[in-house]
Amino acid sequence: MKSILNMNNTGKNILYLSLALGACAILFNACKVSIPKGAKAIKPFDSKRYLGKWYEIARLDFKYEKNLNNVTATYTEKDKGQIQVDNRGYNTVKKEWKQSIGKAKLVKGPDEARLKVSFFGPFYAGYNVIAIDKDYQYALVAGNNLKYLWILSRTSTIPESVKKDYLAQAEKLGYRTADLVWTAHNSQ
Repeated sequence: MKSILNMNNTGKNILYLSLALGACAILFNACKVSIPKGAKAIKPFDSKRYLGKWYEIARLDFKYEKNLNNVTATYTEKDKGQIQVDNRGYNTVKKEWKQSIGKAKLVKGPDEARLKVSFFGPFYAGYNVIAIDKDYQYALVAGNNLKYLWILSRTSTIPESVKKDYLAQAEKLGYRTADLVWTAHNSQ
């Protein structure tokens, strides 16, 4: 087997092309967004009514939200159909506020609640509003898969009837709602 240093130009070109194609495949998959099997994004959806501040009521925990309470997400319309995402939460272990600014774009058009959200350059994740009340006060949001789920409210509480309904919808899709972290909201 030839070493890379001893490889002829054709061999080097094939190697570089293979590496480039591999990198493209990784980037493509990193930018691909999806919705969990069986879930349907809200349609029709009014993205302008969805803008503003939301309080996280519950979430399936993951590393970027570990140890956070008082979590909010504020969505602001930007140029060219982009939405700024401003997530904030208080880290109860480090005793400090954490903030992440990202961007979101509608995936299929302005009337369907499928978005792709990025906090890290070209890497996007699915953000799918799968339940919302008629007044846009409460929302159930699914990520790309069954590892990500959020219950959101315009206030720091949610009626028990809405909570039960959203939990039932999530369980029907296969979410493990017993694993939800119920976000505390208090002054810091």
